Amino acid sequence: MPRTPEQYEAMRLATRTKIQTAAMRLFVRQGYGSTNVQHIADQAGISTGLLYRHYSTKEQLFEELVQFAMTGLEALIAKFQTSDEPVEELARFADEVYHDLSAGDDFGHLLLLMTQSFFSTETDDRKEALRQLNTNLLQATAALIHQGQRQGKLREGNAFEMAQYFFASIQGLAMMKVMLEGEFSMPSRSLLTIIFDKEGETL
Repeated sequence: MPRTPEQYEAMRLATRTKIQTAAMRLFVRQGYGSTNVQHIADQAGISTGLLYRHYSTKEQLFEELVQFAMTGLEALIAKFQTSDEPVEELARFADEVYHDLSAGDDFGHLLLLMTQSFFSTETDDRKEALRQLNTNLLQATAALIHQGQRQGKLREGNAFEMAQYFFASIQGLAMMKVMLEGEFSMPSRSLLTIIFDKEGETL
């Protein structure tokens, strides 16, 4: 029985996901410059010909992955900016981070991919876009923290500094997971938000 258009589309998306996952792992673990199309195809378990049916160049694939990561951060910023439940919003995000870093590699790889893009790009526009995106994220997080402080639910202190510490911790954990691999042990969930906790209370 011939496959339906829906089945072909599902197969296409599954292959594309395999390519993206393989490329993320290789870009992060051995560097963009040291990764070629054959490496990605081998990691994905497909032929280079099939890979080229989805991406014409390694650069196109890298760009799509970085853009995907940036779009995800933009969505997070928008969520933080519109939330009227600062404590619950931070707790939900910390839960997601904990689960993603505990159970898989994709989230950490996306974070490190953006860092790699910032330091490897020769395009000033891309550097500025990444810098502005991170600034917007820190500002949105700081505003959320400040809102929680006004409600008396979060520890007092410089909200922007707390936001920087929070995301530096997440970035550092993602890096340690890549470096240590099987030796990595995810810290307890409560440590992710300890900077926000009031005495005797945890997020």
